[in-house]
Formats: sequence, C-alpha cells, structure tokens
Amino acid sequence: MGDISTIGVTNTYNFAVRKEILGETDKSTKPYLLFKLAALSLATVLWSNLAAAQTSQPAVLHACTPVSERTGELGCWIWSDEPIGALTRTQAFWHLYVYPTRAAAEAEKGQRGTVVEGLGKIWLMTIDEESWKLASGERVAKIGLLPFTPGEKYSAQYMEAFFTPGMTAAPHRHPGLEAWYTMSGQTCLETPEGAQTGRAGGPPVIVPRGLPMHLTATGSEKRRAMVLVLHESSKPYSSPAKDWTPKGLCKN
Repeated sequence: MGDISTIGVTNTYNFAVRKEILGETDKSTKPYLLFKLAALSLATVLWSNLAAAQTSQPAVLHACTPVSERTGELGCWIWSDEPIGALTRTQAFWHLYVYPTRAAAEAEKGQRGTVVEGLGKIWLMTIDEESWKLASGERVAKIGLLPFTPGEKYSAQYMEAFFTPGMTAAPHRHPGLEAWYTMSGQTCLETPEGAQTGRAGGPPVIVPRGLPMHLTATGSEKRRAMVLVLHESSKPYSSPAKDWTPKGLCKN
C-alpha cells in the first residue's frame, strides 16, 4: 500500500527536523521548524488513520479457490467438482451425511456420492431423489427440491465458505443452481427478485440457474457454510454478473 511507505518517509523526515530543532541549525529558524514538525506530525496521524480505515473495509470475494491452494480460513474453498451424469428423474435433493471415518464414508458413497473432509467433519454428499437414504452414517440435512433440466449432464461442485460479518461475494451467476447448508452465522442473498437470508437452523437457500446474485455475511457471528453448485458440465461453474447492479438490499 502506498500510504505505508509514505508514513515511513514522513517519520524519517520528522526525525531529521527534530535534530534541527535540538540545536544543529541557526536559532532564528527554529519557529519555522517547529511549525514544520507540527504539520508533519499531523500528516503522519492522518495517513495512519487512512491506513487503518482501508484495512478495516469489508473484504469482497471475487472467486472461489481450490482447497489445495488455501492460504487462510476466510474465503470460499472448493472441495471437489465432479460430473454426476444426466439427471433424468422427476425430482432431486441434496443429501448430506457425516461419518466417523473416511473409509466408512467411501464404502457407501455410490455412483453420485462425494466424500470430503472439512468443517471438522467427514462428509458424504450426493444428489438423488427425496426418498434416497444410506444404511449407516448420520443424516445432517436433505435440501430440495433442486431445480434442474431433465436429461442435462451436470457436475456437482462442493465448497465450504467462511465469511466474517460484512464480507461480500461480488455479483455472479451459475449455469445451474446454488444451494447452502449453513452451520453458523447468516448470509443475506440479493437477486433481481429481492432479498432473503440463510441462517443456521433456518430453511435452505436455493438460487435457480442463471439468476445474478450478491451475497453479504450479516449478523455478528462468522458464517460457516457448505455450498453446492449443481452446474451444467459443459460450462464453467461461475461467471461475473456484469450486467446487473445490486440495489443494496443486504446490509450488516
């Protein structure tokens, strides 16, 4: 940041001016130097306040990152993006189970299942009809109905999201639906259709294909959520929604 280097230069100059005031220059110049030192000290305070204000601005997330490239906790981290083939049945749901070991989850994942480790648990997730269930494991959630085009080939991308209150995701859209399972905190979603909030213990949020969206973590608790993007396999999972501007309906 440019302001940090400027602060360094200003502090160095202040030190030089102090040396002049302490007796290394003609006494007749000291009132002028005192004025200069006061002005430079004020500039230092202003630059410091500006730097603090800039670093306190809420973060804006522009893209999710593979979990293998993770550099910290906050952000959106992609666990997997796997093709699940054509959806041909009349309905689909997102099923989430947890297991004590990865081996136990892998033994039951089936054709469309995905096993991931995150948020302190071992998860088995799949896309199937409402009545689908497993013989073992703990069912955490069943989210649906999921809107889809029968016969279209889909990929299931699973992610985890960590947002502090005030963090936002830049406007974007998907060639398929997005759904959340919120474990803590809450997120306000704005689309051209209005705003809604997903929170822990509340109803799931499902965003239809192609709808531009803007997300804001609200409340006072860190948002921790599982995210599904069920997208057409032939297309990138996400793209910026440059043709739409949010109205600011979501505020923390």
